[in-house]
Amino acid sequence: MDSVNATAREVQESKILESKILESSIASATQGVLGLQQSDGHWVFELEADCTIPAEYVLLRHYLAEPVDAALEAKIGNYLRRVQGAHGGWPLVHDGAFDMSASVKAYFALKMIGDSTDAAHMVRAREAIHARGGAVNSNVFTRFLLAMFGVMTWRAVPVLPVEIVLLPFWSPFHINKISYWARTTMVPLMVLAALKPRARNPKGVGIDELFLGDPRSIGMTAKAPHQSMAWFLLFRSLDAVLRVVEPMFPKSLRKRAIDAALAFTEERLNGEDGMGAIYPPMANIVMMYDALGKDETFPPRAITRRGIDKLLVIGEEECPRAAGSRRRQGGACGQAGPRLADPKAGARREGRLGGEAARRPPGRLGLPVQQCPLSRSRRHRRGGDVDGPHAEGARRDRL
Repeated sequence: MDSVNATAREVQESKILESKILESSIASATQGVLGLQQSDGHWVFELEADCTIPAEYVLLRHYLAEPVDAALEAKIGNYLRRVQGAHGGWPLVHDGAFDMSASVKAYFALKMIGDSTDAAHMVRAREAIHARGGAVNSNVFTRFLLAMFGVMTWRAVPVLPVEIVLLPFWSPFHINKISYWARTTMVPLMVLAALKPRARNPKGVGIDELFLGDPRSIGMTAKAPHQSMAWFLLFRSLDAVLRVVEPMFPKSLRKRAIDAALAFTEERLNGEDGMGAIYPPMANIVMMYDALGKDETFPPRAITRRGIDKLLVIGEEECPRAAGSRRRQGGACGQAGPRLADPKAGARREGRLGGEAARRPPGRLGLPVQQCPLSRSRRHRRGGDVDGPHAEGARRDRL
């Protein structure tokens, strides 16, 4: 009996000790979080994108033939090499599974920066891509990028007529019936699809070696595993019809559609915070204006391009080959700060929160948000849709 009681006491004491350890850990974690709080009550942390965004940033600069910033490219290159997965490719999350499109873009960016295709990390990446069928298995957005660089032809991407922006609200394909992120990305992309521009690419870099065959002989994508056969056949049939009839669209109709797309875009530019406050539409807008012949001083293009650079984040020392690394934030409400060793000092660094931005009230997840009063013209009268950089979040909050 005594041994039973002793065992019971030991179990009870063990539970008490575990409870105290748990309470101590919770208290320590709470203090740690509170220690990172800014003086006006909000928290600021880096919103880090996956490797596709810094890769696309490098490719955007070469698309536009901007002057090479060797120091910046070296830091982005260090970052891309550091996050390469053990599988040889690049994931969409830390230590995640191989992703074909992320791997193709990261490889392309590193080659554009100047990495030799014979370098060990490039060989590993190429072998990983080949082992999974080659770059032909890239997603649609990557195919659009490769088409603009002349790696693939426009036959490899779906027809995306800009005339969609003219459809009435009752149409099943009206742009306000898709998510805000999707339409801000797609509207300038539709203009690019109509104009079919070619990247300047001064170095003439290509990635034919990532394909198992001639990339210019590739047609449309195969059915995705998650896609039902019915939807696949419907959209493939629509694409086949559009390929025949799109060249017959009147030029006046195309001009009216492009004008409508520009009006849609310019109403939502959102200053240097960018349309949708995310990188993909911002990059598409800059390329769209370039394709329309608007130079880098054209105000909507210039302000969007400055907004892209405001997403740059300078990280702490992460690679012995350089003094730091740079990444791209995927998006931000206002400006999100870096990974902070000293949060109060970090928040004041150039390119981070400062001045007016630092005084913005906290929003969802404690990130500072820009308060954008919406005019009646920015509220859709046929369904109550509100457009703005935080519209999707507002709708989710109502669900």
